[in-house]
Parts: sequence; structure tokens; C-alpha cells
Amino acid sequence: MQAGLRVTRRAILKAAALGLGGLLLDACTPSSIAPAGSGGSTQVPSSQPSAGTTAAPEQTTNTVSLRQRIARLLVVGFRGLRVEADDWIAANIAVDGLGGVILFDKDGRSQSARNIRSPRQVSRLVSDLKAFAPGRELIVAIDQEGGLVTRLSPAYGYPAVDSEEAIGGKPDGDVSAWAEGLVATLADAGINLNLAPVVDLNVNRRNPAIGALDRAFSADPVVVAHDASIEIHAHRAKGVRTALKHFPGLGSATSNTDFGVADVTKTWSQKELDPYRDLLGQGLVDVVMAGHLVNGQIDPSAPASLSRGTVTDLLRGELGWDGVVITDDLQAGAITDNFGKEDAVALALEAGNDLLLFANQQTFDSDIVGWAIDLIEGFVTSGRIPESRIDESFDRVRRLFPGGG
Repeated sequence: MQAGLRVTRRAILKAAALGLGGLLLDACTPSSIAPAGSGGSTQVPSSQPSAGTTAAPEQTTNTVSLRQRIARLLVVGFRGLRVEADDWIAANIAVDGLGGVILFDKDGRSQSARNIRSPRQVSRLVSDLKAFAPGRELIVAIDQEGGLVTRLSPAYGYPAVDSEEAIGGKPDGDVSAWAEGLVATLADAGINLNLAPVVDLNVNRRNPAIGALDRAFSADPVVVAHDASIEIHAHRAKGVRTALKHFPGLGSATSNTDFGVADVTKTWSQKELDPYRDLLGQGLVDVVMAGHLVNGQIDPSAPASLSRGTVTDLLRGELGWDGVVITDDLQAGAITDNFGKEDAVALALEAGNDLLLFANQQTFDSDIVGWAIDLIEGFVTSGRIPESRIDESFDRVRRLFPGGG
């Protein structure tokens, strides 16, 4: 820190809210930012400076501290209809460099209001959250599938959205109109990542996670890929990214396992990968979500979200995906009860995931970001997780959501 200049956590938060965060952070000397270790140095072009200003130096992997790189890999849920400069989530974004947030309509346990009350309120909330991340694109995620899984719903003043099953297989014009209406709601709110579409095949209509909830377009992989492609194009036209789920396919589930997550070992078939192959071949994938499902045909020892055989060998190796992979909620009881909170995080990174989701729904922890950063930094220091593994994910995430450290 320069002599005579005191930059407090509160000052940084207030400055970030005013779009001045970079000015305060630039006042810190290089010694106040821990140096990065080994890893790639993929650069993202900086934004063009306004007239009369000096462009800030480009941020690369080698100029962003390890803790900041780790923070960019976290997507976290929080409580509140608005955010103030001294809220914990604001501090995590502005000071720690949190990569993203996820919005919910209701709290997981109490079912009380969580982040959504009205279109005007949500737009203000999203705008305020983004103001704490000047110079980079904060991830603001939501589940807006349509039907029963619709966070921005008529209950809060938003247009109704049909389910995927209701729209699946209809003429392209109908699917386009449905998708464009869905995306308009997201774009108007400022949300930039939709955890949709569901590309599971509706091969078991009694499946309590998919078929019974009308969450799939069809049992036909050709129809699923086709309708998903229309939906993705609509998202991209409005600058909203999408996440295909639930890899490698949840539609055939009929029972649970000792892990407490859906087991598709006896029912899954290779055709459930077809929508992923098709959409990857068209260049229409932004993010893939690795599901909390056990598929013993691929890896009997862990759910897909924690499985290297699923994420790295199958998705990245066989299918050739080198983009962002996000986990399902790592606070899910089925995951933490069977693998432990700490090991679940390590396994998710070792599997090849990039974004780690902590929904803060069933279990709420306002210290989750600091805990996760400390934990992962410890894994790197101990040698369990190579720093290059962090760098790979950091670079993938920053390519999709550009900006500095």
C-alpha cells in the first residue's frame, strides 16, 4: 500500500458500488497481491478505454493471485431481495473476486422469499450485484427451464413459460416464440447464465426428477437436440449463456443408490449422449452441468459431478468439450454425507469441473466463499490439486465471462 493511503474493505465496497473499484485497487502496490504460480497465460483483450483515460493493464493468469483465481471458480447463492455495500455477498464479489451468484425465488428450507419479488426489484438487485465487479463480467445464474422449474414466474409478475415437455416437438416457429419469450425475461433482468436447457431424454416418464416434472423435450434425442438448439440460439441472440444438463443423462432414472442420488446404471444408454454430441458439433455449447447421478457403466465409484471418468475422460476426452463445466450443488446432502464437504470439493476439481456451485439452499453458510477459497488454496499448497488445474479452469471461465482478476 502506498504511504499515507488507507484503503479499507468498506471503502473498496463503496467504490465498487460507484464504479470506482479499479481506482482504489490500483492504489495497492504489487506486494499487496500474491503472485500467481505456474500455469497458462491466456489473455483476454481489455475493454477500450474512454476518451481521456488510461487503459488498465490486461489481466492474465500470471497477474491474478491464486486466491482470486480460485474465487472466480465459485458460484454462490445468498439471501436478500437487495444488496448493500456492507453485505457479505458484496464483499465476496468486490474484495475476494467471487465469480458468480445464483438467484432463487424461495429459500430451500423455509420456502420464504429469497431473491425474487418483482421484475423491477430483480433488475435492481442484478444491477447492484454487477456494480461490485467493475472491469469484469459477474456470472448471474438462474434456473429458468419453463414449467415447474421457473424462478421468474407469474407469481412475481413475469410471463408464464410452458415446460419443455409441453413445447417439445412442436413446429419450429412455436419453439422459437417460446424460447424468445423465456429469454426476454432473463435479458431484461440482466441475468447472463441460464442453467438450461435440460437435454435429458424423457425415456422414463415416471422419473421423479425429469419425466414426472415435464422437464424434458422428448424421448427422441433428435427432437431434444433440435429444440435445444432453437432455445440456445434465442439465448445467444440476447447475450445470455446456457448450461446443458444433466450430463451424462438423467432421463432414465428409476431408483436411488447408497449415495442418495439417482442411479441410471441399469437404465442408461449411449443415445443419451446424442444431444451433447449434436450440440457440440454445431458449436452451440456454452456450459455443461455435471449431474449428481451415478452411472456405473461409466464410473461406479462416484456420481458424475465428482467423477474424472465422466467429466474428463468422457465429456472432455471422447466428446471433445474443452469449455466450462459446472457442478450441480456441492452442498447437496447426498454429496456431503457420502464424500464429506472437503473431499467433495477436491473430487469436483480433480474430475475436471471448472465452476463449483454452492447454492446455499438446504444448508446456508455466509462464510462459504472464504471457506472454499481457503480449502482449495490448501489443496494446492499441499500438492493434492496442481495449480495448473486451477489455471485451466480460470482461463476457461474467463474466456466465457471476460474481465480482469
